Amino acid sequence: MTVTRMGKSNRRHRSRDEYDDGKVDYKRRRIEKIDDHCDERYSNAKQYAESFSWDKHSYSSGHSSRKYHRNGNDALYNRDESSYSSRRDQSTSTKRRRSHRRRRHHRSKTTSSSRDRHRNKNGVRAKSVEDDEEGHLIYRHGDWLQARYEIISTLGEGTFGKVLLCVDHQRDQQKVALKVIKNIEKYRDAAFLEINVLKKLIEKDPEGKYLCVTMVDWFNYHGHICIAFELLGLSTYDFQKDNHYLPYPIDQVRHMAFQLIWAVKFLHDNHITHTDLKPENILFLDSACEIGYNPHKRRDERRLLSSDIRLIDFGSATFDNEHHSTVVSTRHYRAPEVVLELGWNQACDVWSIGCIIFEFYMGITMFQTHDNREHLAMMERILGPIPSRLIKKSRKQKYFYHNRLDWDEHSSGGKYVRENCKPLMRYIQRKDHPEHMKLIDLIARMLEYDPGKRTSLAEVINHPFFDALPPEKHFLAPSNAQKQCFMSNFRTNEGQTVPRSNGMR
Repeated sequence: MTVTRMGKSNRRHRSRDEYDDGKVDYKRRRIEKIDDHCDERYSNAKQYAESFSWDKHSYSSGHSSRKYHRNGNDALYNRDESSYSSRRDQSTSTKRRRSHRRRRHHRSKTTSSSRDRHRNKNGVRAKSVEDDEEGHLIYRHGDWLQARYEIISTLGEGTFGKVLLCVDHQRDQQKVALKVIKNIEKYRDAAFLEINVLKKLIEKDPEGKYLCVTMVDWFNYHGHICIAFELLGLSTYDFQKDNHYLPYPIDQVRHMAFQLIWAVKFLHDNHITHTDLKPENILFLDSACEIGYNPHKRRDERRLLSSDIRLIDFGSATFDNEHHSTVVSTRHYRAPEVVLELGWNQACDVWSIGCIIFEFYMGITMFQTHDNREHLAMMERILGPIPSRLIKKSRKQKYFYHNRLDWDEHSSGGKYVRENCKPLMRYIQRKDHPEHMKLIDLIARMLEYDPGKRTSLAEVINHPFFDALPPEKHFLAPSNAQKQCFMSNFRTNEGQTVPRSNGMR
């Protein structure tokens, strides 16, 4: 039996369970939403939510300042017991007929017009407004929210809730993406934090030139916080998945990487850390594409027409002066200082961007694992040994023995890491092409173990890899001083430009 090596497959990654069973099929990774960190982070958000003023902070002109109460509809639908007292002497058959008529009347009321569902002028939760057991709002296509948003379809679903495609009838019937948060306290509190961040971004960047998604409106719908956004295309992950996990062309990788760095640098300049950067949270402005047939692989392949992107999902964004949860980021993009519980800052976003650019370039996840120890072993396999100074400071000493990672390379886990990871330099697709070498150097600088030595986004945005960007896609002129600083770290070997990296083998 042959084992497919990472980087040689046309799929994104191997599943660990399937590897142990000896299979060669691939499986989409499970995205962790780190509920262990949600409880810690959102408990601090509760104080902010309790002090939130609806009148002061609402973007919706028709929004009510009434606070939500779970049993607010009880008074509306409580039966008047006195109206039943005069019927107690009626025959059983008469009661059955009248009960049947009432049930039939209730069904016809709730299904006669989808526009009437979920609406009540008094602001009280309508009888047909229900949640499922997970806290999602139950809705049908054609329903209206706030007498303004008509639901067309479901765009996606996540841990937080669902995203709906809606028509905004107060804005010339424009289509918007409506994020409907679960009717669960910790997710409501997180939504208030996200709204606060989005408001700050609008204040700092009203024209949207820093490529963060624009909030159009928000409101509280019977315990579901709803946030309306501009409608965008597919995420960078979904496009790649639909395209057989093919890597993006290097010119598109360059443009997407520059935009991502530009957007996150804007957050950092305003003392905000995103903490959940991943391909799923990067959306194309328009994901239109050309489809061509590949005769060698006997399949259709897509070529993206425009690589303009927008950054989304600020539900976990943290201001520098706020409480920092112990665990942040989705597993595959989590920085070593988070895994080792050394404390984190804006540098953890830089690490995540390095992993994302690698994924754009290769079409595979760099760290495909769900275990801390295995994650650290993959880091060492790709980037070299973890510095002993970080190991000594770590609160996770159980992962180490004599200042070295306690890892058995001859175990099944060791074989999995060995077969699916290789030193970073060996991922270069074209070693004879200087642009590919510059790209790997860029990634290596972002994947420095020590967050104090890791490059900042203010530095990396002037990396030589971005010199080839067309002028209309370059938002700022490169600094000659910084360019010389980057180029001084290159060395020449038989006429080729080779990047110098942090422990790469």
